[in-house]
Parts: sequence; C-alpha cells; structure tokens
Amino acid sequence: MLEYGMNPLCVTATTCDLSEIGRKNIENIKNLGVDYIEFTTNRQVRKKLNKIGLEQVGDISWPEHVGIFTIPIRVAVNMKIPLIIWGENSQNEYGGPAAAAENNVLDRRWFEEFGGLIGLKVSDTIGMEGLTKKDLMAFTYPTDEELKNVGVTGLFLGYYFPWDGYTNSLVAQAYGFTSYHNVIEGSCVNYENLDNYQTGIHDYFKFLKFGFGRATDLACIHIRRGRLSREDGAKIVRMHDGKFPWTYLGKPIEEILEPIGLDIDEFIKICDKYTNKNLFLTDSKGNLIKDNLGNLTKKYDP
Repeated sequence: MLEYGMNPLCVTATTCDLSEIGRKNIENIKNLGVDYIEFTTNRQVRKKLNKIGLEQVGDISWPEHVGIFTIPIRVAVNMKIPLIIWGENSQNEYGGPAAAAENNVLDRRWFEEFGGLIGLKVSDTIGMEGLTKKDLMAFTYPTDEELKNVGVTGLFLGYYFPWDGYTNSLVAQAYGFTSYHNVIEGSCVNYENLDNYQTGIHDYFKFLKFGFGRATDLACIHIRRGRLSREDGAKIVRMHDGKFPWTYLGKPIEEILEPIGLDIDEFIKICDKYTNKNLFLTDSKGNLIKDNLGNLTKKYDP
C-alpha cells in the first residue's frame, strides 16, 4: 500500500496467546513507516471466550477469528476512516462456495457467513462464564447506521493483485519478517501462523472434524500453483497432518491450556467429542483408536 502512495493506519487485533516470534514481527511492521494500532482485548474476557469456543463449537480460536473482522471495523467507525483493506479472501485462497468467488467486499453478510462464527453468534455468549454485553463490545459488529454514517467499505487486496502466501512471505522476509526455524507443528511450512500458540489446537480440531488439517491446505495451494506434484503433496500430508498438538512453536500443550483452566485429560475429552467417527477407526466399544503418541487412525488413506 505504501508503494501505491497510500497512507495506511495498520490495525492489529492481537492474538489470543501471542508468541515471541509474533511479537517480533509486529514490532518489525511498526518500523516500516506506518501508523499502527495494536488492539488487545480484555485478557480475562478473551480466556473465557477461548474456553467457550473450544467447548461449544470446537474452536479455541473463535474469539480471534471474530475479532480480526470486528475490531478493524470498529476502529474505522470510531476514527471515521471509510476504507478498510484486508489481504487474502480466505474463501478464494482455501476454497469456498463458487457463488462467493467474485465477492471483493467484506461486509456484515460475508462476516456472518465466512467470518468464523461456526454457528455461535457473539450475542449467544452473553451470560456464559459471566460475560456481559459490555464485555463483548470489541467482538460486536457495528450497526448498519454506524457503518453508513462513515461510509465504511472493506475490500480484499487479494482480489485486485495476485495473492500467494509463499511469495508474500519471501517479500516480507526481505523487509525484516522472521520465519520459524523449523517446520511448524501440524503444518508443512515455516512462514505462516507464527503469532498464536493456540493455532495448533485450532488446526487439530479441523483435522478431527473433517479429516484434513493445515498441511493439506498448504499442500493443495502449492499443487494448484504448480510448485508441488500431487504425489509429493500426498506424501507431505501423511508426514505432517493430524498429529496430536503436544507442542506448538515449541510451547507444550499443558502451558497453552493452563490460562483457560483446562488440563490435558479434559482437553482430550473435548477432542473426542468433536472427532468425526465416520472418518476415524474405533474399536468394538466405539472408542477411537490412537497410537502411543495420541494420533488417530484414519479409515481412509488420502
């Protein structure tokens, strides 16, 4: 955006469990020559929402996915900034309804359909864990009247320019972005999802529900772009996808769960609750079959 003569105000809705490398990359952006707002929601509220998201819809990252689409818009409304730019449209990057492929605008309708609510509305959480409407203000989408008064429009940059996460990472590294020193757990690359220690849990629940995880997402992207054969992609997926998230970015799962008041046994019970038993093997009693590392056995090989 700077190259095109714009004067952006960068807004970060801080992640639920910010990693050291995430902090380093945030500080790097601040040094690139932009105005920057880092919005951190009430940590006590956030912990409650992490637990609610995990228990109610199987997504520990539920408040993060809501906040990245509500907080920038609330900032735009409050500061009377009419234009918001997001990077990728996840429905184009990772596959979504064909009818939504040509949508270049992020509005309330897009947020409610694709913004990570998973059937749990923000208003549904009022009263859970003692949460009030006031507690949830940052996660609440502005009213139509507020949006109209400012004329807020949200656009996806990836709709107008070729969007490729790998290429973006190479450009970003040239400007000081730090990648991870190893392949990220549950993934097959080292350059994305570096800012939140809870991401490994989020990606694992995707695997439990649908039988594929982050490594599959990324392998498919590289196959579509001609950088990887389907055969090699399948091998990579078998190596990395669906591993129990004992660590993420080197942080043990016990330490990741501690702030939301769960131990490993309670977590495993929630995992079993959301595991799609049509996709994974069970014994004669209906118990999921796991190896000694806690990894599930799939019924069908990719």
